[in-house]
Amino acid sequence: MFEIEKRIKNSLGRAGKITTEHGVIETPAFATVATRGAIKALTVEENKKAGSQVLLCNTYHLSLRPGDKLIKEAGGLHKFLNWSGPIITDSGGFQVFSLGAAYGKQISKITKGKEEENLIEPENKKKAAFIDEDGVNFRDPVNGKAHRLTPEISIGIQHNLGADIIFAFDECPSPLASYEYQKEAMDRTHRWAERSLTFHKTNGQSRIKRFAKSILKVSEEEGPKQYLLGIVQGGRFKDLRKESAQVISKMDFDGFGIGGSFQKEDMSDVLKWTTSVLPEEKPRHMLGIGEPMDILSAIENGADLFDCVLPTRLARNGALLTKYGRINILNRKYVNDLEPLEKDCECGLCQNYSRAYLAHLMRSGEILGAMLGTSHNIHFINKLFRQARESILNNNFPKFREEFEENYKKKDDR
Repeated sequence: MFEIEKRIKNSLGRAGKITTEHGVIETPAFATVATRGAIKALTVEENKKAGSQVLLCNTYHLSLRPGDKLIKEAGGLHKFLNWSGPIITDSGGFQVFSLGAAYGKQISKITKGKEEENLIEPENKKKAAFIDEDGVNFRDPVNGKAHRLTPEISIGIQHNLGADIIFAFDECPSPLASYEYQKEAMDRTHRWAERSLTFHKTNGQSRIKRFAKSILKVSEEEGPKQYLLGIVQGGRFKDLRKESAQVISKMDFDGFGIGGSFQKEDMSDVLKWTTSVLPEEKPRHMLGIGEPMDILSAIENGADLFDCVLPTRLARNGALLTKYGRINILNRKYVNDLEPLEKDCECGLCQNYSRAYLAHLMRSGEILGAMLGTSHNIHFINKLFRQARESILNNNFPKFREEFEENYKKKDDR
């Protein structure tokens, strides 16, 4: 599944290849998020033109609408989305946080300062996710209907969706949770990991083999394969992260996700603690990280795959990524700026449209503004990953990172 091509000297980072049924992912790589089977404001065709290798879809949301059984009947996510490349599905574990502790609150999975260290997470009486030992009960925020996920149900849904890489069901706790609760959630995640793995091996592979023989008319060995990744939890606590990495790495997973919540300033340490324990020969997916400088730090510390809604969400709100940092195109100074967004960028936006035009679109609420901005941001992120990979292969990643960060911190004041 995974081949390491080159390591970054004196660090945990590496460049490699993940081989799936729908193509090779050259790592480090970014998975464009298509939560409900769609990239917001961008077609899959435009996403491919922007350099994306892989998509990430959301198990929880797709199971509600349109339903995993319909997607299976349609031939799986690849046919349903008209995407021929690799696809990843998460487990629904993030919704344990977003519809639980974070529901209706301004809480992110990553806090941003020491001042939040001693905050005590208040009880959330409005939450829409309720955890027990067996699984999680959800209340659909759209219509209030009850919905349940367990490790077995989550993996079963992901089997129906047919992604190339799937995740074990986990609990993503709040960054404000106490040490005691982080440990409780971690231990539960380990038990759910075992159940996810057992169900996958017992039901998933036998289902896939039957599909290979009856539908594809090939031998069991030639049939399609879904790779299952286990998730490391433990918050920002070194002993919990290392313990979780040790426990999960002993299970027969095809790779690993690094999930949960922590403080932004602890991200590098959390990764080092985790990747130094996880086996080298298997890929590692850093869940939910999309800030450019965070990405480069995570690459250096051993992460291979990434996903985040940040590039698309920023674009829809007028924030565009450039080599000189973010530009808020809604700023008044861009209203009459006839220069391109970024002169040496190869995306269609920068080649064909001025800052003034994009500012006009965004200020007018035109859908085209979100489309062009999203295309640019996805192009920017994918270019960053290509350059990072090339720098690893050419033995100059430290220099590339230093130069990128120096430029990115300048900010563009034109």
